[in-house]
Amino acid sequence: MNAEIIAVGSELLLGQIINSNAKFLSEQLAEVGVNVYFHTVVGDNPDRLKEAIETAESRAQLIVFTGGLGPTKDDLTKETIARHLGTSLEKDEDALLYIKDYFKRAQREMTPNNEKQALVLKGAKVLKNEQGMAPGMFYAQSSINYMLLPGPPSEMIPMYKNYGRPAIERALGRKETIASRVLRFFGIGEAELETELMDLIEAQSNPTVAPLASDGEVTIRLTAKHESRESAEKLLDQSEEEILKRVRPYFYGYDDTTLMEETSKALKEKNLTIACAESLTGGMFEAQLTSISGAGGILKGGIVCYSPEVKKKLLDVSRNTIAIHGTVSKPCAEELAENVREKFDSDIGISFTGAAGPGPHEGKDEGTIWIGIARKDRETKTYLLNLAGTRNGNRARTVKYGCHFLLKELKNEQE
Repeated sequence: MNAEIIAVGSELLLGQIINSNAKFLSEQLAEVGVNVYFHTVVGDNPDRLKEAIETAESRAQLIVFTGGLGPTKDDLTKETIARHLGTSLEKDEDALLYIKDYFKRAQREMTPNNEKQALVLKGAKVLKNEQGMAPGMFYAQSSINYMLLPGPPSEMIPMYKNYGRPAIERALGRKETIASRVLRFFGIGEAELETELMDLIEAQSNPTVAPLASDGEVTIRLTAKHESRESAEKLLDQSEEEILKRVRPYFYGYDDTTLMEETSKALKEKNLTIACAESLTGGMFEAQLTSISGAGGILKGGIVCYSPEVKKKLLDVSRNTIAIHGTVSKPCAEELAENVREKFDSDIGISFTGAAGPGPHEGKDEGTIWIGIARKDRETKTYLLNLAGTRNGNRARTVKYGCHFLLKELKNEQE
């Protein structure tokens, strides 16, 4: 089955919101073996929406709509589809009862136009909206399936997972199970990873192997089909084992995890504490770490040491180090990591110092960055980065590299 996703809403075309729904749906549809070949965005205009529908019908067997199901006059998705398909809209009594009950619980007056949200295509399978008011729909006509979902991701995502996906699987008549797994890598580029795995990618059939780059990382989505979940998972295990034989040093986790989540997990498992000295990152490492539950047990604290004076006064970086080597240097990164560890009495001290850009700093090229990691009774390690990107892009990648180097060290100890 081939699919097209049509997002409806002038606010998308005006750049007021990002079309994150298309990303989510493409990933989800791939997991059930549905090919998404086109994304379309159309404003709140019935004529242009009708044209988009006609085009989609010529090249897809499943058309997924997001948005335009609300109570206002510019919410015209289901009305336009009904006219195009020559069918009518009817009130879904369960949906109407739910909407009325919502307003009653909220102690708000329900205006008449809210009843419009209970209208559905006659004969459609109604998809419950458990996070909002407008229900979704799944409707089939002339070998084409139409799925209508609300625009807000907080409503669309649970509706699709709970009711939309099962409706698609029924339409496919599939008996086999589809299992999917995402492998996450850092420190290797998409082209390099693809080169290492080229023969596996070219020979893929079941499981399929799909590499994807995003935010300085690379992911591989494995998707397997089999009659049983257990057998599909075994296929994934075999494929994963072959991939990790080649690129294990860059692998850090599965599915929706992040480098910071894995770093937090590793510190907790080893009962280790950490303190941070952040110059160019300005507290980004600590902010991300404290966004994860349980950070209080591993983070002792930190200092944003942006100026040379703060590095000297609060973190005791020697004047000679700064005078001779500068703040963008290996010796400065070492002293920052060692001294912040001692001051906070933590097991680990990590430091970030460098030239984020734009332009050079202290004669060092933009993107020249040092990371220091100090441990009790161990030699302090430093890592030099030469990044190319925007100022904030370099800062974000620096934090990820800090997690990457720390994870490698902790994993090597375990092995």
